[in-house]
Amino acid sequence: MYGRFDPRGWAAALAALTPSGRARVPGSWALYDFANTIFSYAIVSTAMGIWLTDPSRLGQADGQLAFSIAVAISVGLNALVSPVLGAMSDRGGRRLPFLLFFTVLTIVPSAIIGPTPAVLGATLFAIANFAYQAALIYYDATLKTVSLPATRGRLSGIGVGVGYMGTIAIGLTLFLFDIPAEGIFLISGVLFAVFAAPIFLIVREKPTSDQRFRLADVPAALGQLPETIRDAREVAGLPRFLLGRFFYSDAVNTIIVVMSVIAVRAMGMTTGQFILVSIFLTVVAIVASFLWGRLVDRYGPKRTLLWVLASWAVGLVIGAVALGMPGTVPGVALFLLAGAIVGSGLGGVQVADRVFMIRLSPPAKLGEFFGLYGLVGKGSQVVGQTIYGIIVFLLVDSLGNGAYQVAVLTLIVTMLIGYWLIRPVSDRWGEPLGDEAPGAVAPPERLAPMSAPLEPRS
Repeated sequence: MYGRFDPRGWAAALAALTPSGRARVPGSWALYDFANTIFSYAIVSTAMGIWLTDPSRLGQADGQLAFSIAVAISVGLNALVSPVLGAMSDRGGRRLPFLLFFTVLTIVPSAIIGPTPAVLGATLFAIANFAYQAALIYYDATLKTVSLPATRGRLSGIGVGVGYMGTIAIGLTLFLFDIPAEGIFLISGVLFAVFAAPIFLIVREKPTSDQRFRLADVPAALGQLPETIRDAREVAGLPRFLLGRFFYSDAVNTIIVVMSVIAVRAMGMTTGQFILVSIFLTVVAIVASFLWGRLVDRYGPKRTLLWVLASWAVGLVIGAVALGMPGTVPGVALFLLAGAIVGSGLGGVQVADRVFMIRLSPPAKLGEFFGLYGLVGKGSQVVGQTIYGIIVFLLVDSLGNGAYQVAVLTLIVTMLIGYWLIRPVSDRWGEPLGDEAPGAVAPPERLAPMSAPLEPRS
């Protein structure tokens, strides 16, 4: 009947996105986005910053600095080993065993932070955040396993959208049950484990190599980075894209980490008010992520990513203005507007840039290059988070909210540099035509040679 919800229609639509033809495969893949976003939102973006900056622990200045140091150390170490981690999975062409290991290493340390002393809690967070970032390398690379070349933008968008539903679910849980910051850690760990399980039970990989990673291969893997960089330099457009990603990821990753501290400590919201606002903004991001996914498939990842970055620059400017009017109706209104723009763009970045990376990467080196992709994003977070933390630590006592305004303005600069760098990179080349089904016709943007000059796409 017209207008009735038909689950069979949704299942058929999901099944059409994957080589297996089974809806549960892309469904379980996207559910991992639901799971890991619980960690990102509940612990990284909400509980950890508030927990450390509480006056009973380290206070605002020292807590923000300790939080920034924990993030910088965990992400910096991950940045150093990301290409190695990707190369390890490429040896046997399997990502799921590595994804499982780092998922467990994320869940266990983070779940026990609540009752610990501040310094020990920061250490456990650093371990969990390292593992969380490492797991994303393998998760992003599995997009190729569960999707078709022509549907990767849509499935990537679905994953991001489902991930934001995880944000809503954990946000409502925390708000309705009025869970204090120290109680968030255990609940988030349990939910992460429950919703991450399906990808390991349902998705099946076909090894692309007869080789298996062994401990004896560690020295060779550790020496992989220089070779990975040399290989990446041979791929047209990839070096400039990765350099651009270094700059725009600075703003993206920093905002994810500090949003709760800005809302609670700078804008004067309570934790409950922040959770409510973030749930509303997440709904905006969910709708936007599906839209960004369709734009990626229609206009390409490069053009879509440029639109996203331009919107972010506008949102950050509005947010900086709002920080000058804390506790006022205009200030709150501007803060919500900035949050809606930035939240929408956050989904867009996740949808567009991993598809862009797949377009530029040879299939045989996908995991290795996603490791380099991870190194660039995480390296930028080390720099960005450190600068942000130092600015707030040095200026908050003398400038108050002006310290946060200065810190946000530095993010606008790096965002615009990233925009400028990726603008000339063409996304008109990508995977070999052999990746297509037999007899399939490659889309026009796939027909450009790998040696195509760097030109803006009109």
